[in-house]
Amino acid sequence: MERKIIKTDDGSVTIHLPEWDEQYHSKHGAVQEARHVFLKMGLHHFLEINNTSELAILEIGFGTGLNAFLTALEAEKLNLKINYTGVEAYPVPAEEIKLLNYPEASQAQEKADLFIKLHKTEWEKSFSISNNFSLTKVKKKFHEIADDELYNLIYFDAFGARVQPELWTEEIFNLMYRALNKNGVLVTYAAKGSVRRAMIASGFEVQKLPGPPGKREMLRAVKN
Repeated sequence: MERKIIKTDDGSVTIHLPEWDEQYHSKHGAVQEARHVFLKMGLHHFLEINNTSELAILEIGFGTGLNAFLTALEAEKLNLKINYTGVEAYPVPAEEIKLLNYPEASQAQEKADLFIKLHKTEWEKSFSISNNFSLTKVKKKFHEIADDELYNLIYFDAFGARVQPELWTEEIFNLMYRALNKNGVLVTYAAKGSVRRAMIASGFEVQKLPGPPGKREMLRAVKN
């Protein structure tokens, strides 16, 4: 499948798949979307309602590493201890990683080595990326996840239901529900009614929230 690096509206780039008319991040701004959906509505919200300085995060769709990178920066800023697991069935090729400008676009040029380190670590092993952030990258399909109450927070960042509806089913969200600890939180950029209904059927309490620039709504789900 053809892949192109394109610039988004906030100056950060993303990978575009013309055959699907789909991209890894919002064309309205890759960095600002990640900060809004996963940091503000996910990480910051979780910290507001839970008095903790250590948490475990599961990312569904490690992709370009943008969400992991921004989360690692936030862990250092807030003095958090974050154990981060990124699941990805089809890792982004190294030649494309070199073209991603996320340290510059997020005003963290001095952390460019950290971004490179995220991608150079081996798969299937846990590595300490910094004093505040450890990373385990797992190469598998999402329906193969069989974790049981391991995570406080899930970043659900799969390709959209329009192109990969099988990733947004009750079956998948059952696995997500099982993987979360009690009071765990799942956030995603998606807001489709079918996605919301699948989450509710899996046992989640689901809330619609304002979306990032260019998108009216997004979803946050809680395991009570």
